[in-house]
Amino acid sequence: MSKAQARARTISVPDLPQDLFDTLGAYIASLDDPKGSLIHVLHRAQQLFGYLPMEVQLFVARQVGVSGAEVFGVISFYSYFTTTPRGKHNVSVCMGTACFVRGSDKLLDRFKEELQVTTGETTKDQQFTLSDVRCLGACGLAPIVTVDDKVFGHAKPEDVEAILKPYRAGSEA
Repeated sequence: MSKAQARARTISVPDLPQDLFDTLGAYIASLDDPKGSLIHVLHRAQQLFGYLPMEVQLFVARQVGVSGAEVFGVISFYSYFTTTPRGKHNVSVCMGTACFVRGSDKLLDRFKEELQVTTGETTKDQQFTLSDVRCLGACGLAPIVTVDDKVFGHAKPEDVEAILKPYRAGSEA
């Protein structure tokens, strides 16, 4: 993602819970070298808030002692970080070579249709975020889908409803 795209996706949320800021501030204060631990601080912030909206980025910058631009540069560089809310469940479809030649593009299309989102979007009910990933490193199971940390190998478009069903029902597979 380019910095322009990331900047366009960074949202502002003025009414975030103060207790989360307090928890993050205490974490930062406990570090010997907050500036040198920026990536760890951002990981902790994303764990707490679920994503990194502008207010959190600026809070981190002030607390750590770096510019907001430096914080944003780290966030936009590493794909782990997100500036938009994510769903309760993250669905990832592998688009690596082995998966692609075995039909992961059709699988991704079926997930888009079933969830009514495009890649990178979150469903209206905030239950699912759909992503395509370059490689999950289990080519023998191609094509692969993950939902959170669970791997579904040899997946086919007709499996999509069954893959999502336990997550929709709340049993979380």
